[in-house]
Parts: sequence; structure tokens; C-alpha cells
Amino acid sequence: MQWHLPISIKSPARKIAYQDKILLAGSCFTEHIGKGLSDLKFDVLQNPHGILFGVDAICQSLEDYLSSRKYTVQDLFHLNGVWNCWNHHSIFSDIDSERALEKINNSIASAHSFLKQSNYIVLTLGSSFCYQLTDEAQLAGKKGGELIANCHRAPASWFTKKLLSVDWMVERLGSCITKLREINPSIQVMVTVSPVRHIRDGVQENNRSKARLFETIQQLEEKGFPIYYFPAYELVVDVLRDYRFYDIDLVHPNFAATEYVIEQFMKSCVETSSLELANEIKKLRTAFRHRPQHRNTSQHKEFLQQMFQKATQFQSAYPFLDFSAEVSYFSAES
Repeated sequence: MQWHLPISIKSPARKIAYQDKILLAGSCFTEHIGKGLSDLKFDVLQNPHGILFGVDAICQSLEDYLSSRKYTVQDLFHLNGVWNCWNHHSIFSDIDSERALEKINNSIASAHSFLKQSNYIVLTLGSSFCYQLTDEAQLAGKKGGELIANCHRAPASWFTKKLLSVDWMVERLGSCITKLREINPSIQVMVTVSPVRHIRDGVQENNRSKARLFETIQQLEEKGFPIYYFPAYELVVDVLRDYRFYDIDLVHPNFAATEYVIEQFMKSCVETSSLELANEIKKLRTAFRHRPQHRNTSQHKEFLQQMFQKATQFQSAYPFLDFSAEVSYFSAES
């Protein structure tokens, strides 16, 4: 008996290998994919601007990385005792403006260097909604009507919210993709839509927002932009399609759901030999995280010795991967 609708996932023109570099940017679902890949020792850089939901914010971040933009104190604003930047997540905010700028500019410099060498960029689009500053928010050189990435808990009267048009998003994303391939012609662009529901916008409004993202991707493909679409949204909403696979807030996919999506991503987008290696590394990582009740038993010490040997073998066979944490841990414990 068939328990869910079948979904066909196409593979990209060239699948990911362990030697590849992968930059990820976008919504909080980007963090799940990035963490899953990083935990398996893939070379990733995720969200150098922090979590971003809107297409406008993601495109602004890409333009910053491409131009290696240098932010100054004029790009910051002071609110509730903290220096913030409209284009960045609050993880970059600080009570000291110089420290905030240092974090921002170091992250952009790293992203610029990484992007030039990247084989893949994964963009997870979260929302078609954008926020514009009103004339009431005359801070950091921003004018009324300018788009921002993060509201930083500023007064609601400082913003207006609207849906971006499909035409606007196609033009902006298309421009970013063109610029990406100018500085890195071999980079492959992967795009996905976040399955996280933006219920604060309203259920109907969230569906309209997601629909515009899908249409934007479709139009980019029809215009011949070299992008690969991975159906993360469909895997959660159409395949799992049950609130058991959502967190207690009924908005964010839970651990089981994100693990399922990562598993499907690996099967569809990672080449065979790297996928086999990833499965072996996953076993080592599981052993690394295991904390036994009784450390001094002969059985546990034998287990640690076996894991130490496996970690050193991996490090020797794959010198471009870093197993130093595992080698150190199993060596010290055994």
C-alpha cells in the first residue's frame, strides 16, 4: 500500500564531492542543511550575514560578498544600548560599535574569499515579504522606503511590510546569479524554498508568499539561468505532510523532518563515493558524541581504541578533511 505521494527528485548536473566548497545563505532551514553537511565534514560556510528570510535580504548579502563591501559606523544604528546593522542578523550586534563592525567585515571578507573558490552555493528562500523603513526611522544613512533584512525589535512604526513582485525578485536574483558566475564561472547555484511556515504573516499570506517564490524560480529556469531546484518544501509539506513532523510551534520542521530532508538531499545531490564516505563518517561522529555511563569498563576502552584507529585511518586517507577533534578525543579517552 502506498502511504504518500511519490516525488521525483532530479539530481544536479554535477553532484557534490568532499573536495567541494559549499556556501549556504538564507532562512533558518539553511542552518539545518549546513549543520548536517558540516557535521559530516563537508567544507561549508553558512549564512555569513546570519539568518535571512526575504529574497531582498539574501540578494543584498550576496552583493556584499561579491563586492567585498566594507561597512562603517555610518551603516550602524544604536537602539536599546546595542549597535545594529539593518542588513545583518542580530548575532552581529554588539554594545561596542567597533566590535560589531569587526564581526561584520571579517565575515564578509571570509565570504568573499570562500565564494570565489566555491563549487556550489545553496540559497534557501524563506519569504516574499519585505520590510521598508518609514520616514520615521532616519538612522544609519537609510532613507524612507529602503529595504532592510532585520527589524532588530525596533518600533513597528518604523516599518511598512509588502509583498515583493515576482518580476522584481526574478530581476534581482537573476542579476546576482549573473554576477556570481562572472567571478566564479564554474559555481553551481542550488535553490530551495524553506518549508518553515511564516504564520505571523497569516496562513493565506504565507501561502501567497511561498507561491511567489515558486513562480520566481520557475521564471528564472525558463529564462535559462543555470540553477538547480531541490524540493525541500515539497518533501515536508507534500511527502511528510503531518504535524508530527513539526516542532511544538507547528511552524518549524522538527528533527525527524529535517533529518529526512538532509537524507534526501544527500541521496540526490552527493556523488556515490562521497555518499559512502559520509555514511562511514556519520558512524564515527555518532561514536564521538556518545557519552557512556561506565567509562572504565574493558568493553568501552576497546570501543574507544577501535574508534581511535578508525579516526586516524580517515585522517590518513583523507588529509583534506579534519578529524583532529575525533583523534584527540578517542586518544585521550582510550
